Amino acid sequence: MVTKRIVIAGTGSGVGKTTITIGIMAALKQAGLIVQGFKCGPDYIDPSYHSAVTKRVSRNLDSWMLTQDCILETYINGSQGADISVIEGVMGFFDGKSPETNEGSTAEISMITKSPVLLVVNCESMARSAAAIVKGFQLFSEGPNIVGVIANKVGSEGHYQLIKKSIEQECHVPVIGYLKREIDIEIPERQLGLIPSIERGDLDSLFDRLGELIVETIDIEQLLELATAEPLRVNNKDLSVNTKIEHIVKIAVAKDKAFNFYYPENLEMLEAKGAKIVYFSPLDNEELPEDVDGLYLGGCLPEEFAHELAGNIKANRSVKTLIEHGLPTLAECGGFMYLTESIETTRKKKYPMVGVIPGSIHMQPTLSALGYREISGQKGNFILRSLSAKGHEYHYSSYQSTEANLPFAYQTEGLQGLKNEGYLIHNVVAGYTHIHFGSCSEMVENWIEKCVEYKESRGKSYD
Repeated sequence: MVTKRIVIAGTGSGVGKTTITIGIMAALKQAGLIVQGFKCGPDYIDPSYHSAVTKRVSRNLDSWMLTQDCILETYINGSQGADISVIEGVMGFFDGKSPETNEGSTAEISMITKSPVLLVVNCESMARSAAAIVKGFQLFSEGPNIVGVIANKVGSEGHYQLIKKSIEQECHVPVIGYLKREIDIEIPERQLGLIPSIERGDLDSLFDRLGELIVETIDIEQLLELATAEPLRVNNKDLSVNTKIEHIVKIAVAKDKAFNFYYPENLEMLEAKGAKIVYFSPLDNEELPEDVDGLYLGGCLPEEFAHELAGNIKANRSVKTLIEHGLPTLAECGGFMYLTESIETTRKKKYPMVGVIPGSIHMQPTLSALGYREISGQKGNFILRSLSAKGHEYHYSSYQSTEANLPFAYQTEGLQGLKNEGYLIHNVVAGYTHIHFGSCSEMVENWIEKCVEYKESRGKSYD
């Protein structure tokens, strides 16, 4: 038995991986195939585009945050029912957590999943030199299986033929197509990268056009042939997302344009341990349901909607009221920002937020933090307790408080060393780090346990 999967990798950031990946997904969909998307690394935005075009939830494959078995389990669960899986790489093919190893890189993911790789090369202003680049990637490491090349930013059909001939002669892999340097399509960007697809509205016309462009100059039939791979198996099912038990608690999850960054496995692991997930929208001024036993406020870009959030008194008051009554809450990045007293934009406009956490958020024009974090709980952190987990931090804001001794939620370790981070108050665990629950499944049990304790203290029965 064989399956179909392909990694779309790049020689570096900005070579066009996302545009080509989305276009290939659209072209495969247009051919009548069921397509499953995956993204290497911790990124949330690219998967939102995958999900929008494939109509299936895209998933992250991260070899630093997750064990190999967790990666394989995520892939196997996500790809069920699909005709082909398309895995978008991150940064350059060999770029990951360390400059000395493949750890956390697209190359490592391709080896763990035993996936064929298509290498995207920016061929602007070069011809035979493109072959030298491809050859270097082939020789750099023995493990990855680079089966073909896509040339991007090509000047003309004649230019493409020069590139194709040189790569195929020197590297002995096919060049299956190209995109021109100037294509009549563009995906808008801002400081955090691509604008999340949830903010773009109806994207079908964009996807249709991208799919048409791909079919014109990239051989989709050849791609399907190259994507042939053996099925994968997993030894230990650490995520256990397919093991469902009776609902014992109800957890509200904020989901709208301001809050939508969640690893799918996080929600599935909560459900597998007995949580019924109910969604609500602070941006639409929806009140938090009074019968919930927990609250999950994920990230995204609340600063982009600070004016609207500030005016949603009904939603903000309901969140504050239930939190102050002890609702067990996890707030990550944007959720953390939302619970503070205010958000000040780069234009120095200040908008009031929920006001549970003393202090304010200040947006900055430059990146405040970026990178993987190993994270452990501080005293009072009921979710992590004495455990450690892994996550990622990426934001353009800073939290400022006038308190002398902050009740930090976490101690985090990254490339810059150790630091204290986040805030503990009531039954709220808040901070900037997006945690992948697959790195520490016990934290899910701890949270469910706290939710049960809260429910019992309120004398509620669950229906």
